Amino acid sequence: MTRVGVPLRDEDQRWPVVSTTDLHRDEWVVALRADEIQRPGAEDERPFRRLVLEHPGAAVVLALDEEHKVVCLRQYRHAAARRFVELPAGLCDAVGEDPLEVARRELREEAQVSAAEWTHLTSAYSSPGLSAELIHYYLATELTPVDRGDFELVHEEADMELLRVPFAELYDAVLAGRVTDAPLVVAVLMVRARGLA
Repeated sequence: MTRVGVPLRDEDQRWPVVSTTDLHRDEWVVALRADEIQRPGAEDERPFRRLVLEHPGAAVVLALDEEHKVVCLRQYRHAAARRFVELPAGLCDAVGEDPLEVARRELREEAQVSAAEWTHLTSAYSSPGLSAELIHYYLATELTPVDRGDFELVHEEADMELLRVPFAELYDAVLAGRVTDAPLVVAVLMVRARGLA
């Protein structure tokens, strides 16, 4: 139950960490660790283990052209063994990197597009039971074609397919469960809920 007169919101809180063990850490931006944590006020209970995927955050772009078509990608994702319809997106390469700059970079590198107008849609944690990954969602409009610069598509990105999908068709695909990439679903629903497409 919410407190009267207090808006519903998440609250920052940090429980005591008794010990930490790195399970995987290398030169890439993501790492996996195991924390033993203690529930506050329950010092008579044994600490318990939680895995934490360290993640610097990401940005996702729903780029909408003048014909109300969305710039989409089809990309293979090994962990899910599936080729997803996705939006241009990418990791913050460093902690504290401006998510809007990440969004601009990813739109240029993955879709060869730039945008004159940017709207922040929301920021949301993708899986807070495991990771502190915070994804920042943007709507980009007034699109123009650009080149990738010195960015080279490798690995899964080298097999990406670029397409433009009418927003209404993409929205219908989300509601029907035919497209299931969570960042795409969140972005499409936010744009629709805010009446931006």
